[in-house]
Amino acid sequence: MERVVGTVIRGLRCPIINEGDNIEEIVVDSVLKASEVEGFDINDKDIVTLTESIVARAQGNYAKTEAIAQDVRSKFGDDTIGVLFPILSRNRFSNLLRGIAKGAKKIVLMLSYPSDEVGNHLVDIDLLDEKGVNPWTDVLTEKQFRDYFGFIKHTFTGVDYIEYYKSLVEEFGIECEVIFSNNAKTILDYTKSVLTCDIHSRFRTKRILINNGGEKVYGLDDILKESVNGSGYNEQYGLLGSNKSTEDNIKLFPRECQPVVDNIQKKLKEKTGKDIEVMIYGDGAFKDPVGKIWELADPVVSPAYTPGLDGTPNEVKLKYLADNNFSELRGEELQQAISKYIDNKEADLVGAMEAQGTTPRKLTDLIGSLSDLTSGSGDKGTPIVFIQGYFDNYTK
Repeated sequence: MERVVGTVIRGLRCPIINEGDNIEEIVVDSVLKASEVEGFDINDKDIVTLTESIVARAQGNYAKTEAIAQDVRSKFGDDTIGVLFPILSRNRFSNLLRGIAKGAKKIVLMLSYPSDEVGNHLVDIDLLDEKGVNPWTDVLTEKQFRDYFGFIKHTFTGVDYIEYYKSLVEEFGIECEVIFSNNAKTILDYTKSVLTCDIHSRFRTKRILINNGGEKVYGLDDILKESVNGSGYNEQYGLLGSNKSTEDNIKLFPRECQPVVDNIQKKLKEKTGKDIEVMIYGDGAFKDPVGKIWELADPVVSPAYTPGLDGTPNEVKLKYLADNNFSELRGEELQQAISKYIDNKEADLVGAMEAQGTTPRKLTDLIGSLSDLTSGSGDKGTPIVFIQGYFDNYTK
């Protein structure tokens, strides 16, 4: 019978993961059980993905805000700390700010505007035009910002992040001055000791600060790069990719991830005889057109994956072939012509007109986004995703 289904994605349920659990065995057992219960075969080039969260939970990669405070103190001493470009997220940044405040004497909090790095808006950009404010040149105090725009709550969370972040610092008796600027150099007018909290632009921000007189310049990726009194840590990303766990605890991005995916792939091969690709994923990389949020608050979509997921798609656009190369054909003749073209396509289609409009992104970013949308971030209870047919094309 002719195949009529392409890619199939299944969110797989598994037990609640706790510290010390064998994540590799749990993933393998969950895949095998789902195959048996749901009645689907496991094939070569299937893909198993698992959230970074369950890997970190199994590792017990947690830290208290006091550990953050100790690391901050060790780096900045009694200096006024410029906290630069944090994203607007209770889940991502509230406990980090609590820890930073515990380790500081005074904080100057500098927010980018109209939005943070990943698209959470403090103010609608049209209001800037209305008020004659230029976000690329104008530096605003908290009073000036309020005079222009008033008190604005986030579209989805209902939180006024200026008020919220300031309150988190002040609950520890720490003075907090809030300013608004998109120029990293602005913070150096207030202090030469800076903790930059941006994610994807952090290397550029650090370079700008150091080249313009910053004396103590660190990023979130420099905090908890090693354990503090037995705390969790991440030697590569520090606090980046962390999430709120409790009111005084964070879960960090998992560490030593490559052995996890390699071992899962090996165990699946032993159990099924199939060559299955495996990756760990965090946030997807996609933008919400309503909230204008770019989802990727983790430092990377995938911290580890097996070799078969390296690279980018090498695909042709079917509608381009149908409208151009084979515009005179119809029906079975058109299908055969396109199938033959795909079977004989070049190994590298970069720059080819037939590939225009295909998605020029890394496979891991695409598959990570697909997985993140499938598992969600709420109560679906499917932190493992099983993908079939992803590498198939029209000829399969």
